[in-house]
Formats: sequence, structure tokens, C-alpha cells
Amino acid sequence: MTGEIVNPKAYPLADAQLTITIMDLVQQAANYKQLKKGANEATKTLNRGIAEFVVMAADTEPLEILLHLPLLAEDKNVPYVFVPSKSALGRACGVTRPVIACSVTSNEGSQLKSQIQQLKDAIEKLLI
Repeated sequence: MTGEIVNPKAYPLADAQLTITIMDLVQQAANYKQLKKGANEATKTLNRGIAEFVVMAADTEPLEILLHLPLLAEDKNVPYVFVPSKSALGRACGVTRPVIACSVTSNEGSQLKSQIQQLKDAIEKLLI
């Protein structure tokens, strides 16, 4: 990680340890087809009420293109978090392009249920 200044609007920002946990779960969600990549698809999952949590990249330029997501997530009571790097988020999503936002979707009988719940609790602690 570089020591560059992250946009202060990118709140809450995950620390290094939480970022690794988030990236792991995003990668597993991609394998289980429980991941929507991109700001537009993340918006759709929030509107449809199927988003478990939303991950956004803090180094997005301009950041304002995804700042509607925290507002929407708060309306729907969905936890959201920023990670430092969009290229790392892209790799975790299993694509070669940088990804500025993604959402992990809910799925009945999913093996990721307990991990998703643990991560939601960790993200909610950041917001307090």
C-alpha cells in the first residue's frame, strides 16, 4: 500500500487487516456467483434489496461518481465500506479491470452466510 492521502469523503475506510478479509470474501462471492461488479450493478442490488454489503474503492477518480451508494445503502440498512485500491478490488472480483464498487448479494442456502454475517458486524463496528 502506498502512503498517499485518501479522499476524506471515503468513509468508513477499512484498515489493512479488514481489507484482506473483505477481498477474500469478495473473491469467494465471485466464485459462488454472489457478486455484482460496478457502481451501476451495486445500485441495482441495493434498489432490489438483495445486497448483503457494498464495497467501494477509495481511489476512484472522481469519487463523486459512487457517493450515491452510501446514501442508498443507509436508506436500505445495508453496511458499506471503502477499500484503498480499485485495482485490488478488481483482482478480488476476478476481472482484469479496476472495479470501483461491488456488492455481495444474498442467496438462500449459501455457504458464505456466516462469513458474510461476521464481515457485516465488522463493518458496522467501523461506522460506530
